Amino acid sequence: MEQKELLMHWMDEGMVSVPQVLLTHYNELKLTEAELVLLLQIFACKQKGRHFPTFEELAARMTISAGECSILIKKLIQQQMIAIEQGDSLGFESYSLKPLWKKLAEFMMQQSRQSALHQAMNDEQDLYTCFEQEFGRPLSPLECETLAIWIDQDHHDAVIIKAALREAVISGKMNFRYIDRILFEWKKQGIETLEQARKYGQRFRQNQSSPDQVQRSRKAVPFYNWLEQ
Repeated sequence: MEQKELLMHWMDEGMVSVPQVLLTHYNELKLTEAELVLLLQIFACKQKGRHFPTFEELAARMTISAGECSILIKKLIQQQMIAIEQGDSLGFESYSLKPLWKKLAEFMMQQSRQSALHQAMNDEQDLYTCFEQEFGRPLSPLECETLAIWIDQDHHDAVIIKAALREAVISGKMNFRYIDRILFEWKKQGIETLEQARKYGQRFRQNQSSPDQVQRSRKAVPFYNWLEQ
């Protein structure tokens, strides 16, 4: 067979698109390599229109016997990785991989939740450290509780809380009550991003000072760009 004909034959056979997450996380789904390859073979057969290949057909594509293939299929059904569906026609059956895709989706959602929780814990720890550095001392139990309330009950983002802290630093009012007022006002105004908070803070400070005071302040004190901190 010439190379051109061989290439055309390969193209006629088609290609199998396998989700990367399955190849990456099959071990965490408690699948062995043999079980993974068997699932891929079933997937490939279904794409070619063979929805219920025999144990012999599947084993011929692998390095296991038909008997071993039968055992693996039963195990995968028990593990709810595959299912056998009845078709509309009498006696028509097919393998379904829907249970596998469902388990994979549930696994990825769990991974996402764990990642988000881990990130939230890191952000919260970083937030406490940031406050202690600005205050120059450890936070009191009441202050720690206030921080927890801002995060858990008021649902303020850690970035926004840090922005409110920076506003308190700029205003020279380093206390939790003032920061709480800032967060309350921002939430009332629908401020959710760092850029929105920066612009609102600038407008607020300009409204609190006369034009002459603003001009003198600009000459005496350089602008504190806390967005870059």
